[in-house]
Amino acid sequence: MIRLGETQDLTIVKIVDFGAYLAPSKEHQEERVLLPIKQVPQGSRLGDILSVFIYRDSNDRLIATIRTPKLQIGEVAELTVAQVGRFGAFLDWGLEKDLLLPFKQQKKRVEQGEKVLVSLYIDKSGRLCATMNVYPNLRADSPYKKDDKVTGRVYEISDNFGAFVAVDNIYSALIPQKELYGRVEPGSDVEARVVQVQEDGRLNLSIREKAYLQMDKDAEEILKIIDGYDGVLPFNDKASPEIIKRETGMSKNEFKRAVGRLLKEGAIEIKEKVICRKR
Repeated sequence: MIRLGETQDLTIVKIVDFGAYLAPSKEHQEERVLLPIKQVPQGSRLGDILSVFIYRDSNDRLIATIRTPKLQIGEVAELTVAQVGRFGAFLDWGLEKDLLLPFKQQKKRVEQGEKVLVSLYIDKSGRLCATMNVYPNLRADSPYKKDDKVTGRVYEISDNFGAFVAVDNIYSALIPQKELYGRVEPGSDVEARVVQVQEDGRLNLSIREKAYLQMDKDAEEILKIIDGYDGVLPFNDKASPEIIKRETGMSKNEFKRAVGRLLKEGAIEIKEKVICRKR
């Protein structure tokens, strides 16, 4: 059986002026696919077995190529947006015909030149398309263990669960809501720490350091923010959690702990409605 979207070994069963027809074997020629003449290796003969990738040409006909695309069925890859059209974005995946990423398969609108993490699927019309829903094709057999440092691409944000991450663009991971810090958006790359390897092999991550290290970082960040306000932060630790999160990316508890550290060190003073930096 000839499999769309995959590399497979097929046999040359007929050679014509414009290419070679390939089939699963000499005995199984019920379905054949053309390998265009410019793709046929020099010296090829009937019965030779070639490793080819199967996709559809501009006329939606099955076609073979000896080129290896950057993405196949069951894989996840980072591809560059070549252009944006009426029906979606077209991605460079190493073949003559660019790969369509339909608008409905985009987690966010993408732009020309942007790199996006995608998987390959076959749509209802039997055509190969890209999707930013990569979760089903991410693996759960990473070599990482608790407290390892990893890097990954955020591909989806859930208000209920947190940020879904593709570690190394291969492995499935989640940053739970309680571990989110700062402004994390789909498409952003993060450095994180493994806090748990789940029973199914998927990773739970944190982009926060361990508490005592994170407090130092938070305190430094607050000082930078205060300096950005010319030394007077227009709210204090009694502000609403929403204001604190919007302005600092921290939870109220994280903010209060860091402010307490700075107050103890004598770096700031808290007034009725503001926080001032001591000089």
